[in-house]
Amino acid sequence: MSNQVKLHDTTIAQVAKCVQIAILTGTDVVDHLRQLELQVTDGVIFVTDNYKETFDENIQKMLAEATESANQENSETHEQLSLF
Repeated sequence: MSNQVKLHDTTIAQVAKCVQIAILTGTDVVDHLRQLELQVTDGVIFVTDNYKETFDENIQKMLAEATESANQENSETHEQLSLF
């Protein structure tokens, strides 16, 4: 009996997303990979549904914060320009 397992394509894609997030945020990719939750089903490694939900929620929060920050900067720039 073989103990070999394979990564599912969605798992490989999630690893790529972790690398991308690390690059965009300037954080250590190891920290992101350490948080991965995986499960083995029929010899194939999948990302858990719980991990996917948490990851997606965190991405949405990060995008909302980035949008809010950009809006604040635009507002401040507009205020500065209207003073002159």
